[in-house]
Amino acid sequence: MIDIIRKVASGQMDFIYLLIYLGATAYVVFCTLPLHEYAHALAADKLGDDTPRRMGRLTISPMAHISPLGAVMIFLCGFGYAKPVPVRMKNFKNPKRDMALVALAGPLCNILQAFIYLFLYSLINSIGLVNPAIAYVALFFFFAADVNIGLAVFNLLPIPPLDGSRLATALLPAKYYYKIMQYERQITIGLFILIITGVLTAPLSVLSDLLMNLIYGITQLPF
Repeated sequence: MIDIIRKVASGQMDFIYLLIYLGATAYVVFCTLPLHEYAHALAADKLGDDTPRRMGRLTISPMAHISPLGAVMIFLCGFGYAKPVPVRMKNFKNPKRDMALVALAGPLCNILQAFIYLFLYSLINSIGLVNPAIAYVALFFFFAADVNIGLAVFNLLPIPPLDGSRLATALLPAKYYYKIMQYERQITIGLFILIITGVLTAPLSVLSDLLMNLIYGITQLPF
């Protein structure tokens, strides 16, 4: 976001691009993030844990899922989060496997949406229309895909309270996982510091770009 503002200020990018980026980001915050969390809730519900349903999280309503701080981070950094969906592992038939599936559901939902948006972007570009309005619509899809990929990559970090930390339950022995979770608060604070200071920006951007290029390449194949 900051990089885009600098490009606009220096004349390297049209101001309309900034507006489209903000619109796409707002769309992601109010429409995509709820789908991300709904995917977690639905997966948990299907696997035998009704906690998300009882807590009112089995819905796509933005008000049930949005975290104000996480939303602000998305606008400023391109990476952020929503309110974690409450899940009780003991309700699963296979706790480790099912927790991993629930954790993966959110990022996979983001990646699926990125595929859809990049496909639409590629479709519009393949048609070759020169109408500016159409071009702006294509750009909206591109930015929406970009933010979705950023969310997927960020949330897969194995750091509490992100989805990647839940995946750790399937990979780490219980005694090590619970030892790490004893310091969840401190680790979360450390995560915010790394984001604010920009330490994570470069590696996350590299990973996001790699995934973006991969998905874009796949969506280009039909054209």
